[in-house]
Amino acid sequence: MRMSGFNQEEFNRFILEHDIIGFFKEPIKLKSGRYSSWYVNWRGVTCDVYLTEKIADYVIAFIRELRLEPDCFYGVPEGATKLGIITQYKWAKGSGHYLPKSHPLPMGRGKPKHHGEFRDRYFLGEPQGKTIILEDVTTTGSSLLNEVINLKEMGIPLIAAVVLTDRMEQRNNGGSIAETLSEAGIPYHTMSNALDLLPKAYDKMKPGEDIAESIEKEFMEYGVEELNLR
Repeated sequence: MRMSGFNQEEFNRFILEHDIIGFFKEPIKLKSGRYSSWYVNWRGVTCDVYLTEKIADYVIAFIRELRLEPDCFYGVPEGATKLGIITQYKWAKGSGHYLPKSHPLPMGRGKPKHHGEFRDRYFLGEPQGKTIILEDVTTTGSSLLNEVINLKEMGIPLIAAVVLTDRMEQRNNGGSIAETLSEAGIPYHTMSNALDLLPKAYDKMKPGEDIAESIEKEFMEYGVEELNLR
């Protein structure tokens, strides 16, 4: 399945073909606490082995395009856990020095244990070496930021944060997740974003004027910039 290079149009098409972007008739409350008429659901796709491997190939092609050379991929629990494991496995297999103890296979706990060694409370195998942290979706980016803080406190060298889809919303205190991570010295890279995807998804699904109006209002209130769907 190895790809020769990352193709943005192909990746966006993959998202649309697998209905990762969708719409709600009635706004629902997101993890961020905000209400929204649209969603990004990568978890449904990452329940499938074939498709998760395909996403891992997109991630690796994207990383090669950026000319990054990590030792380790680590998925934010729990949304990107499986993607992190499969991406790390494929990266290790293709490294040219795939040997016993050559590559870690890290996994974070969704909730830390209250006993045992400090690092064992947070990990089932901790990240080691130059690490790229993966997230499936960012809105305000709280889960990603919390994990970045934990990893930095443990002295793990983070060379980048990569997200499959950025909802392109400002954080509650203003500014974007990209700006916040930049202040912490972590380069932030998005493989896709709402401003590109939502117009295409709207044209494909035609959910109606009411939903378009609701989403446009969301972006007026929360977006890094306004969005017009009509």
